Amino acid sequence: MPSNELHYMSAWELSGLIRNREVSPVDVVEACLARIEATEPTLNSFITLIPEQARAAARRAEQEIGRGNYRGPLHGIPVGLKDLFHTAGVRTTSGTRIYDTFIPAEDCTVATKFSEAGAILLGKLNMHPLAFGPTGENADYGHMHNPWNPERITGGSSGGSGSATAAGQCTITMGSDTGGSVRIPAALCGITGLKPTYGRVSRAGLTPLSWCLDHPGPMVRTVEDAALTMNVIAGPDPRDHVTVNVPVPDYTAALTGDVRGLRIGVVREFFEEPIDPQVADLVQGAISVLGELGAEIVEVSLPLFEYAQPISNAILSAEATAAHRDILLSDGDKLYPQVRDRLEEGLFITASEYLRAQQARQVFCQQVAGLLQNVDLLAGPVEPVTAPVILERRIDIGGESIPAVPLLTKYTRVYNITGSPAISVPCGFADDGLPAALHLAGRNFDEHTVIRAAYAYQQATDWHTRRPPL
Repeated sequence: MPSNELHYMSAWELSGLIRNREVSPVDVVEACLARIEATEPTLNSFITLIPEQARAAARRAEQEIGRGNYRGPLHGIPVGLKDLFHTAGVRTTSGTRIYDTFIPAEDCTVATKFSEAGAILLGKLNMHPLAFGPTGENADYGHMHNPWNPERITGGSSGGSGSATAAGQCTITMGSDTGGSVRIPAALCGITGLKPTYGRVSRAGLTPLSWCLDHPGPMVRTVEDAALTMNVIAGPDPRDHVTVNVPVPDYTAALTGDVRGLRIGVVREFFEEPIDPQVADLVQGAISVLGELGAEIVEVSLPLFEYAQPISNAILSAEATAAHRDILLSDGDKLYPQVRDRLEEGLFITASEYLRAQQARQVFCQQVAGLLQNVDLLAGPVEPVTAPVILERRIDIGGESIPAVPLLTKYTRVYNITGSPAISVPCGFADDGLPAALHLAGRNFDEHTVIRAAYAYQQATDWHTRRPPL
């Protein structure tokens, strides 16, 4: 099989070919490395590449499979990790030169699970410094560039994961999501990004931003690959006390294509906010497709939606500053100015303000849980706009100029507050040639239903097959 076909194949497709020894992991890794070499000068997706280690791992995988020791669907599959996932012997910068020489002594739990599954690490992916921003800027290692238009942002903070996946540099990538950092770049780069339930995937060995809002999650080109990845990374971990010992299903069983009997609630308030008309039309069209496939579509109301941003801001600011207070005090002058400013804001969050935000969060969670008693999923946009220009600080919608950070996170933060599983799935392109995305969220620990609906929509459309013109 020509190598130029391999870098864009899904793990779902590649796994069968590798298992049957029709394709070698060596060929797959070489195809991805060639794609990285061709596109990395434009995209800047990676901070650290480990090509020789990847080639050696691919040869070992080829030998193991040749001896009949096939480990499962991710054996021989190339992966990339956002550069806050600790990796033994490979530097982990967390997106800042302050940690440029930090080399962890052990793998994070997610990296360990990938390794045990036989996946092959290609390198560490670029990110917004300390994961504290939704745009994908990085003055230390270079800004990330959207494969659909390199003058536009990838979104953040997992911007390198978004661009690497969309451009075919890597089959599976991992991001972390504290206010939308998996789903925002997934939406803006035209891929699938899943934020699992809080406590479903271990955070052990990840550089923290907010201990009660951080969620690791897969960023992939197809919903099938999200399911395969979750089968590997989900589950309790004694190294992370917030992981929950609940049964982990076979997520591939959700890939039925059938949404009959599902009730999907469309949150009215999501469309009452400033939103680009083309994006709104694409998202509403995607919801209509789910209705045509047999789901019952109903309108629901989330009156507390307007409080999602202030609740999240208070909690995130206080916890991020607590996590990074030492480097703020010792090396604040070396931090990216926008990140430093946000960390300094956290110094002024009082204990009473933090506690009030946590109390408000409980009320907010109760309202969302109440909606999900009557519907199976909540639907809406991931982003109100397509990818803005890099370093654009304010974005115009209908003549209204809105700061970029609250605009890009206004829909995604809702499900970090609740901890709910939520997925971004591409649902079309605006006239500027940039992708838009459908947002689906479900009950806690019910990723199965989220994946089921996302897959059904994906199979009824072809947006996931589109490739950026690199």
